[in-house]
Amino acid sequence: MPLKKLKVFLSYAHEDEEMKNQLDKFLVNLKRSGSIEVWQDRELFAGDEWDKSIKNELATADIILLLISVDFNASNYIWNKELAIAMQRHENGEARVIPIIFRNCVWTDMPYAKLQALPINGKPVSEYTDKDKAYTEIAKEIRRVVEYFAAKE
Repeated sequence: MPLKKLKVFLSYAHEDEEMKNQLDKFLVNLKRSGSIEVWQDRELFAGDEWDKSIKNELATADIILLLISVDFNASNYIWNKELAIAMQRHENGEARVIPIIFRNCVWTDMPYAKLQALPINGKPVSEYTDKDKAYTEIAKEIRRVVEYFAAKE
């Protein structure tokens, strides 16, 4: 168990909201144990400066989950703002970026393609007959990353 609660940032396209919500359920054990806190743009309050808030959360996240789909890749905001910051922080060793392939799309030539993706072998969650199996696999691997951070402290 980590000494500090790790901050997890979810970068996703709103078209993938339902899948994002499913993934979040599979992270509940890590949240309940106090290992992680998950932030996503749905945490914004009325009147918040959304661009500033998103950049602040990205700048302080320990783990950044990229929820990959054609809509994620097509989003100009994600491409120009979130992905650039995430990859820079990863390159600097300030955060761990984990691509999670939600839906089948061309992603192997994207900046994040050099990173080990989830589920195993980059098989999209949408292609699993049993989606729970895919989400469980993802949650187990995220737990391993959290435990790795804990061992470093």
